[in-house]
Amino acid sequence: YRAFLIDELNTSLEVLPEKMACSIEIQAAFILSSFVTFFVGLLILFIFRLIWRTIKKWQNIKGTGIILELLLTKSTGNKHLKSLHFHGIFRNRIEMLLSAQTFVGQVLMILVFVLSIGSLIIYFINSSDCSSYQDKTIPIDLTFNVFFSFYFGLRFVAADDKIKFWLEMNSIVDIFTIPPTFISYYLKSNWLGLRFLRALRLLELPQILQILQAIRTSSSVKFSKLLSIVLSTWFTAAGFIHLVSIFSNSQVFLVSMNIFPLKNILFANYVPEMVEIFANKRKYTSPYEVVKGKKFIVVCGNITVDSVTAFLRNFLRHKSGQINIEIVFLGEVPPSLELETLFKCYMAYTTFVSGSALKWEDLRRVAVESAEACLIIANPLCSDSHAEDTSNIMRVLSIKNYNPNTRVIIQILQSHNKVFLPKIPSWNWTTGDNIICFAELKLGFMAQGCLVPGLCTFLTTLFIEQNKKVFPKQPWQKHFLNGLKNKILTQRLSDDFAGMSFPEVSRLCFVKMGLMLIAIEHKSLFHGCCGLMLNPSAEVKLRKNTLGFFIAESSKEVIRAAFYCAKCHGDVFIPELIGKCNCKTKIQRHFPGNCTLYLVALSPASRVPQTFSANSPFSLLRTFLYEPEPGCDQLDESGMFHWCRAIALDRVILKRMDKSKHEFRNHVVACVFGDAHSTLMGLRNFVIPLRASSYTRQELKDIVFIGSLDYLKREWVFLRNFPQIYILPGSALFPEDLRAANIEECSMCAVLSSSSKALSNPALVDTETIMATLNIGSLRVSCAPNMPEEPWTSECFTRFPEKLKFRRIPILTELKNPSNIHYIEQLSGLDESFSGTNLHLSTSFSTGTVFSGSFLDSLLATAFYNYHVLELLQMLVTGGISSQLEQFLDKSFCGLIHSCTSVVSGRARCKLGLLSLNQTILSNIEPRKTFGQVFCGSLDNFGILCLGLYRMIDEEENNPEEKRGVCYLGKFVITRPPNNFKLLPSDLVFCAIPYGTSCYKMDGTSSQIPPLYKGSSYGTSRVARSKKRYPVKFELSDNQ
Repeated sequence: YRAFLIDELNTSLEVLPEKMACSIEIQAAFILSSFVTFFVGLLILFIFRLIWRTIKKWQNIKGTGIILELLLTKSTGNKHLKSLHFHGIFRNRIEMLLSAQTFVGQVLMILVFVLSIGSLIIYFINSSDCSSYQDKTIPIDLTFNVFFSFYFGLRFVAADDKIKFWLEMNSIVDIFTIPPTFISYYLKSNWLGLRFLRALRLLELPQILQILQAIRTSSSVKFSKLLSIVLSTWFTAAGFIHLVSIFSNSQVFLVSMNIFPLKNILFANYVPEMVEIFANKRKYTSPYEVVKGKKFIVVCGNITVDSVTAFLRNFLRHKSGQINIEIVFLGEVPPSLELETLFKCYMAYTTFVSGSALKWEDLRRVAVESAEACLIIANPLCSDSHAEDTSNIMRVLSIKNYNPNTRVIIQILQSHNKVFLPKIPSWNWTTGDNIICFAELKLGFMAQGCLVPGLCTFLTTLFIEQNKKVFPKQPWQKHFLNGLKNKILTQRLSDDFAGMSFPEVSRLCFVKMGLMLIAIEHKSLFHGCCGLMLNPSAEVKLRKNTLGFFIAESSKEVIRAAFYCAKCHGDVFIPELIGKCNCKTKIQRHFPGNCTLYLVALSPASRVPQTFSANSPFSLLRTFLYEPEPGCDQLDESGMFHWCRAIALDRVILKRMDKSKHEFRNHVVACVFGDAHSTLMGLRNFVIPLRASSYTRQELKDIVFIGSLDYLKREWVFLRNFPQIYILPGSALFPEDLRAANIEECSMCAVLSSSSKALSNPALVDTETIMATLNIGSLRVSCAPNMPEEPWTSECFTRFPEKLKFRRIPILTELKNPSNIHYIEQLSGLDESFSGTNLHLSTSFSTGTVFSGSFLDSLLATAFYNYHVLELLQMLVTGGISSQLEQFLDKSFCGLIHSCTSVVSGRARCKLGLLSLNQTILSNIEPRKTFGQVFCGSLDNFGILCLGLYRMIDEEENNPEEKRGVCYLGKFVITRPPNNFKLLPSDLVFCAIPYGTSCYKMDGTSSQIPPLYKGSSYGTSRVARSKKRYPVKFELSDNQ
C-alpha cells in the first residue's frame, strides 16, 4: 500500500508541469486576444481619424476643390450624395433603436442585460467546476457573445466619436470578454480569464428597472443605484482575486491587501446608505396607528425646519406639559437631518409620515377621517404667492373629497384666493373650518395703526408670546413688559349674569375679579344664531351659557367668571377668593351647536324688521338693520363700509407739479413697492378698515398711495368703489414725491412691504421698506407756536415754550423679516433699548412705529384650540367684516354689484379710538387718578370701554433728539394696566367707543376742532376742513 501511494505521487508530479505549461499557454492566448483587439482597434481608429483629417485639410487647400470637381463626374457626385443620405438615415434609425425610445429598443436593452447576467452565471459555474461543465457551457456562452458582438457593432455604427466609444466602459467589457470566447471555442478549452468583467453590466440595473416601471420614487432609484454599485464592485473584485490565484501565495496576498481597502470603502460608504434608505422608507411610509381615546391632528403643506419649529412652539404652549394631542406631519419629501433631529426632540408629541395630501392613499395612511383637524401651513416667504395658495386650496379640496367631515384650518397668503374655499360643498364654518389670511390680517393691522397711533402694537401684544427673560432698564420698559403678559382668552360666564347688561357684567368682573371683559357671543332671539359683539350697549342682556372674551394673563384668572355666584361671592372683593362654590354647579360646557358667527352691534334705536328672506345668506344680518334715513352716507349692501360708484383711474391720479391743487391735510400716505409683474398684495384689505361704516363720511381720511402706476393700475379694480382714494405715481425713495403728497401734514405714513422675491439672503426682503423708512424718518417738520395744539405736539410748547421745535413725521413700517428691526431701531430716538434684536422687544414696536406679521403663524394653533378668538381678531382688525360676508364683498368691491344702500345696517358697532384724559369727555370723570377709576367712570357714564394706555416716554436725558431740538415725544403702549395703575395728565386711553358718541367737549363753538385722536380724523376731513392755513416749514435733517 505504501509503495502504491509513492507511485501515484510520482505520477502526479510528472503531470503537473505539463498542465501548468498548458494553462500558461492558454492563458497567454486568451489575454493576448483581448489586448490585441483593444490596442489594434484603437490604433486603426487613430489612423483612420488622422487620414480623414488630412483629406479634409487637403480639400480646403486653395484650388484643390476645382481640380477634384473636374475629375469627378456629375453621376458619381449624385451617387455619393445618395450614399451619404442613406448613411445618415441608417445612423438615425440605429440611434433611435439604442436610445430605448421605442418598444424594440427597450426590448433590445433588456435582452442585453439579461444575457450579460446569464454569461456571468456561466462564469460562476465554470469557476466552481471547470471540467464537468466545460463542453456544455462553451456553445451557450458562444451564442451569447455572438449577440453581444452584434449589439457592439450597432453601437459602433451609431457612435459619433468612434474613439470615445472604444474607450467606454461597456465597450471595454465587450472587448475583453467576446474575443476570449471565440478563442475558447477554437482551442476546445475553457478558461475563465476576464469574463468576470460582465459584472459591470449590473450598473445598468436602475435604468432597466425604470424601463420596466418597477421603481418610480427617488429613494427607490437611489437604492437601486447603490445596490448595483455594491454588487458590480463586489463581483469584479472577487473575479480579479480569482484570476491571480494561480500565482504564488505572496502575490495573492499582495493583491488581496490592495483589494481589501476597496471593500472597506464599499461597506463603509454604500452599504450604510442603502440600509438607511431602506430603513427610512419603512419608517416614514408606514401608516399611522390610531389609538382609541388619543386625539391627534394632521399638519401638511410647508413642512420645513422653520415652519415646524414655529408651529410646535405655538401649538404646545397652549397645553404645556399635557401630551393629549399628537401631531402627525404629512410631508411630501423625507425630512432633512435638522428636521429629523427636531422630531426626535419632540418624540412624545410628533410623528412624521411621508406622503402628499393630494393622494387619497396617503390621507388614508395618516387616518385623516379620525383626526381632530387637518392644518395646512403656507410659506409666507415664497416667491409665488398665488401658486402657494393654489396648491394649498387643492389640498383642502382633496381632503374634503376624501372625508367631508374633516375640520380644515388653512393659511392663505392672498385675500382674493379666499373666495374659492367657501365654494367647496363640504366647507362648514360652524364645525370649525377656518381661513387665516395673511394679507388681510397684516394690512388690517397696518390700517388700524394708521387710524389710531399705537393700536397696531396694542392688538399685536394680545397674540404674541414672550418667553425670553428681559430685565428692563427704565420704568417705561417695565410697564410695557407687564402689558405683554395679557392675552385674549375666552370663558363661559356664570349663569348668575343672565339678565344683566354688558356694562354691568363688565364692571362687576373688573371690580370683583380683576378681569377685563371686552366682548360676548350673543345669541339671536329669532334664529338661535351667535353674533360676536364688542362692548354692546346696555340694551343687550346676557343669557345663560354666554361666551365672554377677556383680556387677562392666564386662564386661571378668567375661570373666576364661571365660578361667580351672586349668593356666595356678593360681598367678596378679593379676586383670589372667588372659587367654585358648593351651592350649585357653575361650569357650563361649551356646546358650539349650529350657530353662525356674524359681527353686529346693537343700538337703542335699532328696530327688527318683521319680514326677511330665510334663504338669503345675510338674513341673519338683516335682523339688526336700521330703517333707511334720508341724507345719510352711501354704504355697500352689507352696510359695513362706505361705498361709491366706480371711479375711473385717471380721475384719481395726482401729478407732482400740481401740488397746490391737492393740498392734503391729516391724510394717510401709503408707500407701495411693486411693478407690472409683482404679485398683488391686496391693497383692498388696507382700505377696508379705513372706510368702515362706523365712521361718518366727514371723519374719513384721504388715502394717497405712492408707488408704481403699473402696479397700482392692477390694484385699482379692487379699490375703485371706495371714496377719497388717490394715486401719486412715484416712489417713497425720492423726497420730491413725498413732498408732492404733502407728507409733512399727514396723520400717518404707512410703508408697506413689497411682494416676495426669490432672494438668497432673507435679510434682503425688506430692502426697499428699510430704505424708505430711513428716508422718511430723516425728514423734520417745524412746529410753529401758533399751530393748533395736538396731543403729540402740545407738550413741545408746554415744556419748551422759548424754543422752535421740530417734529418727526409719524410713520408705521411693515417688516417681513423681524430680524431686520435693528436697521430702523435707531429711528426710535432713544439711547436705551431692550437687549437683543427681538422685534417685539424693540423700542420701535413698543411705540407703535413698526409691525411684522411673523406672529400670524401662532394663529394656526389659536384657531384650532379656540376659533372664537380668531373671529374676534378679524372683527377688531378688519373693521367688522365676518367670514359670512367674504363672498359678497369679493363681488361688490370688484365692481360686480353696482348698488349701494343708505341704511346704517352694521355701522352701529364700536370703533377703537384714543382719548385724552383732559381734552375729551373723560375729563368729566371724577376722580380719575387711577386706571380703575377711569374704567368704571367711562363705562357707567358714556358706555366707553377703556382697554389700555398710550403713555409718553418722558425721559429727556435718554432722548438725544430732544437735545437737538426735535420734538419726538414717543409714546409707548401699556396693555390692560392694573386697576390701581396711576395715570398721568398726558396719558391717552385706548377705548372701544360706541357709535354716535361725541367724545369731545363742546365749548359753545361749533367750529371748534375736536381735541381728540381716535379712529376719526383729527378735526374735519379735507372736504370740510377750514381754509385757514398755518405756517409749516419743511426741512431735512443734517444727514440727508
